[in-house]
Amino acid sequence: MHTDDAGLPPILVVDDNHDNAEIIRQYLEIRGYPITVAHDGEEALAMYETVRPAVVLLDVMMPGRDGWEVCRIMKQHPVLGKSVRVIMVTALDAWTDKREALQRGADDYVEKPFDLPTLARTVQRNIAQLRAAS
Repeated sequence: MHTDDAGLPPILVVDDNHDNAEIIRQYLEIRGYPITVAHDGEEALAMYETVRPAVVLLDVMMPGRDGWEVCRIMKQHPVLGKSVRVIMVTALDAWTDKREALQRGADDYVEKPFDLPTLARTVQRNIAQLRAAS
């Protein structure tokens, strides 16, 4: 797992809603996380190998490649797929949507509208699980 000087791993935020992405970026950057933002699935996949995020906060409903497809592709990556935690951040809140997220390889799920402290705790929990596994 890649970490910066402060010891906090990089996070990739993927959301086609620029306001949502910016709110998440600012909230987590203040807490010391290095954040990269992508606004669609193609951009997220293009950044994935260079950023090498420990955590991806991934919106589901985006134009082009949706979050389900992006999650599947990221988790199937031969090198990075085993060491990334994908957290779906979505307005889809039905039990079937949560099951779909887990079946596609997602590690966690946060519903929109999200509570920022809950989102940060979810990120921390997933990083702790990564560290425990390594």
